[in-house]
Amino acid sequence: MTNLFQATRQVRKLMLTTVASTALLAGSVQLMAAEELKTLTDRVSYIFGYNLGSRLIQDGVEVDTEVFAEAMKAAREGKAPALTQVEIQQTMAALQQLQQAKQAEVVEAQKVVAAANLKEGESFLAGNAEKTGVKTTDSGLQYKVLTAGKGPKPTQESKVSVHYKGTLLDGTEFDSSYRRGEPATFGVTQVIPGWTESLLMMEEGSKWEVYIPSKLAYGVGGSGPNIGPNSTLVFEIELLSANAE
Repeated sequence: MTNLFQATRQVRKLMLTTVASTALLAGSVQLMAAEELKTLTDRVSYIFGYNLGSRLIQDGVEVDTEVFAEAMKAAREGKAPALTQVEIQQTMAALQQLQQAKQAEVVEAQKVVAAANLKEGESFLAGNAEKTGVKTTDSGLQYKVLTAGKGPKPTQESKVSVHYKGTLLDGTEFDSSYRRGEPATFGVTQVIPGWTESLLMMEEGSKWEVYIPSKLAYGVGGSGPNIGPNSTLVFEIELLSANAE
C-alpha cells in the first residue's frame, strides 16, 4: 500500500507539474495575448499554466499534449483513470529511472567540464604569475595594480562601493557594474573569498585587475549559466569608497 500511495502522490505531482504542457509544448497552439485574459479565472489559469509548464520543460519531462488534455478532461469529469494503480506505479518507476539516467549524464558532463576548466585555470595562472606587475598572494590570488589609490583600506566590517567588470578566461563578460551604469555597494565579507581578500588590500581610489582561482571564486559548483564549474575569473575592480553608506 505504501508504494501505491507514493506512486499516486508522484502522479499527482507530475500532473501539477505538467498542467501547462498543452499550451506551452504544442507547436500549433497560438500564444495568448494579455487582452485575451479578461477574467480572474483566465489570468489565474494562465499564471499556473505558464509556471508549471516552465517547470515541466526545466525537468525535461516529455508528454503527449493530446493525451494529457484527455486525462485532464477525464479527471474533471470524475472518470476513473485509464491505468491501474500497478500500471501507475510501474510507469512512475520507469520515469524515475529515465530521469536518474539523464541526471547521471549531466553530472558526468559537468565533471569533464570541471576538470578542463581547472586545468585551464592552473595553466593560465602559472603563466600569468610571470608577467610584469602581477603579484601572487599566499592563497593563490593574483592581482595587478592599474591605478594606485591613496585613501583608506576597507576592514572586515566595511561596506564598500565599487565599479567592476567580470570576465572568463576567454574574455566573455558575465557581469559589469559599468554596463549597468551604477556602482555596487555591499559588505566586504558578503562576496566570494577572492573579492574579500582583494578589497582588504586595496586603498580607496585603487583600480586593480584581479585573477581569482576557482577555489577562491565559485569552485566546482560554478554560478548560474555563465560561470562553469572550476572557472578561474578575471575582475577589474575600482574601489570608489572604502566606507560607503
